[in-house]
Amino acid sequence: MLGVALAFAVHTINASALEEFAQATRSINGTPDLQLRNAQGHVDERLYPLLAREPEVARASPVLELQLQASATSTADRQTPTLIRVLGVDALLLPATAPALMPRPWASLPTDRLALFAPAAVYLNAQARRALDLPEAPAEAPSITLRRGLEQFAVRVAGTVVAGGAPLAVMDLGAAQDMFGLAGSLSRIDLQLRPGTVRSSFTQRMAQRTDWPPGLVWANAQDAGQRMDALSRAYRVNLSVLALVALFTGAFLVFSVLSLSVAQRSAAFALLAVLGATPRQRLLLVLLESATFGVVGSAVGVALGTALAAGALRLLGGDLGGGYFSGAEPALQWSALAAAGYGALGVLAALLGGWWPARTAEALPPAQTLKGLHTAGTQAPSPRTGLALLATGVLLAFAPAVADLPVAAYLSVAALLLGGIALLPSGAALLLKALGAWSRRHPLALLAVERARRTPGLAAVAVGGVVASLALAVALTVMVSSFRGSMVQWLDAVLPAPLYVRGASADGQAAFSERFVQAARALPALARVEGLRVVQLQPDPARPAVALIARPLQAGADKVLPLIGPALAVPFGRVAVYASEAAADLWGARPGSDLAPFLESFRALAQDGQAPAASFFVAGVWRDYARQTGALVIDSNAFAALSGERGANDLALWPTEGTDMSSARRAITQLATQQAGAAAAEGLQFSSAGEVRERSLRIFDRSFAVTYWLQALAIGIGLFGVAASFSAQVLARRKEFGLLAHLGLTRAQILAVVASEGAAWTGVGAAAGLLLGVAVSLVLVLVVNPQSFHWTMELRLPLLRLLLLCAAVVLAGTATAWLAGRAAAGRDAVMAVKEDW
Repeated sequence: MLGVALAFAVHTINASALEEFAQATRSINGTPDLQLRNAQGHVDERLYPLLAREPEVARASPVLELQLQASATSTADRQTPTLIRVLGVDALLLPATAPALMPRPWASLPTDRLALFAPAAVYLNAQARRALDLPEAPAEAPSITLRRGLEQFAVRVAGTVVAGGAPLAVMDLGAAQDMFGLAGSLSRIDLQLRPGTVRSSFTQRMAQRTDWPPGLVWANAQDAGQRMDALSRAYRVNLSVLALVALFTGAFLVFSVLSLSVAQRSAAFALLAVLGATPRQRLLLVLLESATFGVVGSAVGVALGTALAAGALRLLGGDLGGGYFSGAEPALQWSALAAAGYGALGVLAALLGGWWPARTAEALPPAQTLKGLHTAGTQAPSPRTGLALLATGVLLAFAPAVADLPVAAYLSVAALLLGGIALLPSGAALLLKALGAWSRRHPLALLAVERARRTPGLAAVAVGGVVASLALAVALTVMVSSFRGSMVQWLDAVLPAPLYVRGASADGQAAFSERFVQAARALPALARVEGLRVVQLQPDPARPAVALIARPLQAGADKVLPLIGPALAVPFGRVAVYASEAAADLWGARPGSDLAPFLESFRALAQDGQAPAASFFVAGVWRDYARQTGALVIDSNAFAALSGERGANDLALWPTEGTDMSSARRAITQLATQQAGAAAAEGLQFSSAGEVRERSLRIFDRSFAVTYWLQALAIGIGLFGVAASFSAQVLARRKEFGLLAHLGLTRAQILAVVASEGAAWTGVGAAAGLLLGVAVSLVLVLVVNPQSFHWTMELRLPLLRLLLLCAAVVLAGTATAWLAGRAAAGRDAVMAVKEDW
């Protein structure tokens, strides 16, 4: 039930978030056949009339898009700025191209026909109004403040738009160009082609034009959805696989309950055989019980999963801690087909869990069983199967990814777990044999150890679920600990300065001008100032953009970047570029390569429009946990020579000796006030290295919060399986307990025997789970994460935490066995002996 609920909830949340993003993208972009963009920066507006006159083009729509910070003017001093998407559009084209963006004046205010073209008027969607705390029917048009770097712009909210998704503001294209100083610039040109036009032929003909600027790329309308799907796919798949862990352990729960149920009812199955029931009918009877468990559990699981998904979407949005989806609360997207699919998985898991008990019931010898001379389910299987599964798991771990997903690695984890569980009886026999000499000095322990040793087949039955869930819990603990430790080490490397300041900029332009950076370096309170410039490169519109980071590298890349391996010597006349692990994997930016996919993007950066003649050289690969889609680092001077820009998005500040942080902040704030005014200085965001580190780790812990919950639920299901196993076991052993009572053992001593058995079994399970968990963690750390997210990490084993986790499982299993034994060690056990008289 819980396995189906968790898996279906994760699927529904992911589907809802993706559908919300797709709907928002469709409402904002409309339905263009093609989009003309630049690999970096803006598109020249002079291309718009050229495209509009092409015979294959039915309609062309120019769009200017910016990401800015916004706050309500009346509460700007106490309101956290909202990241808002500002679209400059041609309102006359919107009814035919993107009707959801059509401005609607406030119904409560007088209507002005020319308000669509007002120079400082914007129209907000519902999410923007909520984020800025604006009324739905204002008595007068409210005003908001938009910030970009040290600039701020006061605009009037003239009405609304119906487009959904993240906070959005729509304004006239010409007004946006004039306000933000982007005359002649566009973000994209949307095209609707005439019927019968072949898009590939059209784009090929356009690409052959030699009079157009470099760096232009053609995009499809669905590319944004594909980019988001590719960006979040690994996170979503990993969450789904983790949710299926509960389904995996649930199968062991069914296996445990039905195995011991078959052992308890062996006489009844033998009687059915005497009365004419064939072995196949006995097998089908147990499988029918399994299917019944699966159908009922799956139905409840789908209902519970729906409720979990609805609650998570309302409380957490579609992120689940991953940070991929932002904006409005996604509507629940319930799919009957998906519900049936996950329900079928639940039934299949129950049938798999019941297969071996069904085979046991099929193979019961009726005569021996009726005479009490046969004990079902106590024979240990051959260890060959387990060894073969372990070998298969090791081989699968070396297989490459499939469609950028670690499919073989997941199968490797499953094979390792199944192989380890199959070897449980053999491992338990060896361990119990080693305990034999010690147990002979303790009579009660001797009873527990000897019984466990003579029924090795019950090991997999009793603790199989615990081994599976504990192994995965250990593996996830090691993986998260390794990731967190590596991230702390990475933060120490990329945050060398004690203080950082960021301007209110998110549209790709520099927040701080060259003039401001030079003035900051001359401040007496600062001993050193370094600028960081980030631009987005997107040579392929169907793939996520790559960040190009310009920062000073004169001291040596190994002193600034967490390089993996030594940097290569840069040949004369070439410019060194350092690629992140993701850029190396996704774009082939290997050491020694020349960044061929990005040459057109760099040409677009160059002022003279001349190709750099493959002058770039990937000199090394560095570890980056901030950008899953890849990043390239270039020296600031090389970037300035390439683009003519010397501004910065962020500044790293080193105060002079004897100057505290607050004095350094005041110095930068005063400089911003002098150059742009007091209001602009309010948009500066200061953070110490410690604050950035703490915030980053808080985001990290939040992103893994769902992992911790799923991990705890898997262990809980495993322990519930132990409880079910021991409960059924002690009920089947009432005669044994009664005989022990007649031989003089007290109730407390009988309970001690049962608790000792529980400690022995869960101890074996904990040891096996720990070893399997460490093996699985190697696959997660060394294979799954690099193949899923394209970054590596250092393996870290938190031994104390792992030992405490195993000790907690052993204590819980011992307590569970003791509680289960209380019900069978009373007067009923004594009376049960009379059944044989």
